[in-house]
Amino acid sequence: MSDTIQRLYDQILSARAQAPAESRTAKLLQEGVGKMAKKVAEEAVEVSLEAVTQNREALVLESADLVYNLTALWAGLGVTPDEVWREMERREQLYGIAEKLAKVRPGTGGEGTPGAVPGANPLDDDEPPSEPTL
Repeated sequence: MSDTIQRLYDQILSARAQAPAESRTAKLLQEGVGKMAKKVAEEAVEVSLEAVTQNREALVLESADLVYNLTALWAGLGVTPDEVWREMERREQLYGIAEKLAKVRPGTGGEGTPGAVPGANPLDDDEPPSEPTL
């Protein structure tokens, strides 16, 4: 799969040289990071909706759209697929492949920071905050 995304990324980069009237990708890149980020958000919502309705075929189609738009956003910001894969490998070594890192507020320690306790972050959005004890 990483080879497919690398090929997609390379094609997105090559689309920069095309006229926006001839290439939807060139047009998207020209419209800038704000537009690309909006497309990622829209596709993520569509993926979520298809998952909730358990429409497998539409979920696959929308997921492909999400991957395309996310890859275009990476290209627009100069983030390479290799950077993302390295981060995924780093997380796998720290927490295992199927674990998500807790979200950390800037300045409070970080993901992979020495002394950081996985899952101890009250800002992790997977669980509601607990009531403070008095």
